[in-house]
Amino acid sequence: MDDLDRRLINRLQLGVPLVRHPWQALAEELDADAAQLRERVRALLDDGTLTRFGPMFDIERLGGAFTLAALSVPEARFDRVAEQLAAMPEVAHNYRREHAWNMWFVLGCATPEGIAQTIARIEAETGLPVLNLPKEETYHVGLHFPV
Repeated sequence: MDDLDRRLINRLQLGVPLVRHPWQALAEELDADAAQLRERVRALLDDGTLTRFGPMFDIERLGGAFTLAALSVPEARFDRVAEQLAAMPEVAHNYRREHAWNMWFVLGCATPEGIAQTIARIEAETGLPVLNLPKEETYHVGLHFPV
């Protein structure tokens, strides 16, 4: 990773300019070429430095819903259940925790009713009860990791 990659990652964490030609605006800010910046983002995604590049939507303002949920998965079944969840389009991601509830995941659905339906499907497919932890209040935390 060189200096331009670092400056690009730092800048992108603040958002993409909402203008007709955002890559050109970024190029002017970073004293670079717009095509070069797009290529660098692709390379950073391809090599795993970046895992995602795209917009963040407020799903609730769009009529959808999300929730944090957890499962208590027997160790012998952990990988299989993780695969089952990963195959569901409603599951944003899942991860292991060192806790009795050892698999945590985020559900995002097109409707609030979709949350209950997806939880019921997960319980039916895994045979495990889901701990549903819906958000009670929204807090905005500006998160930036300087590179």
